[in-house]
Amino acid sequence: MDGVELREMKVNDLRRRITVLFQQPVHYRQTAAENIALGDLDARPSIDEVRAAAEAAGADELIRELSDGYDTQLGKWFQDGAELSVGQWQRIALARAFLRKAPIILLDEPTSAMDSWAETAWMQRFKLLAKGKTAIIITHRFTTAMQADIIHVMVAGRIVQSGSHNQLAAQDGPYAASWADQSLLTHQ
Repeated sequence: MDGVELREMKVNDLRRRITVLFQQPVHYRQTAAENIALGDLDARPSIDEVRAAAEAAGADELIRELSDGYDTQLGKWFQDGAELSVGQWQRIALARAFLRKAPIILLDEPTSAMDSWAETAWMQRFKLLAKGKTAIIITHRFTTAMQADIIHVMVAGRIVQSGSHNQLAAQDGPYAASWADQSLLTHQ
């Protein structure tokens, strides 16, 4: 990575260079500010840095609408705690990623629980986060895959095709077949 053999890197140094967004983001039962600050434990971010990350992720407005704003306890485990929707938790998770500023971002189906409008807004924000970084997105959604510079199609754990959406849609293969099936469904 950046000219350094991975086996020579300290595990903690490697981990600091990666941020992960899961299909089901982790619901930390802390305040909204503390939830976002967990994105970078070593940095001990200020509330201004937390707010900037929330704004970049599109989470600031939803947090400001909570009863105590950034001091609102998240999760119904606690009295007066606020539970968020899956899409709102995804924005909190994205804010954690913005705060971390890692050069490698790994995502596993990050928009699977979102409707198409929420997905579009989330992807626009994600592109800001990913600019100049390496982003690896695991997805079954064409609307997400189409955003990638390079798509790798996997079958039984092996890469069987690689290319852009237009290249893969024009080839005879599993990507084009799935694309045709989905396009047919949306036009019926």
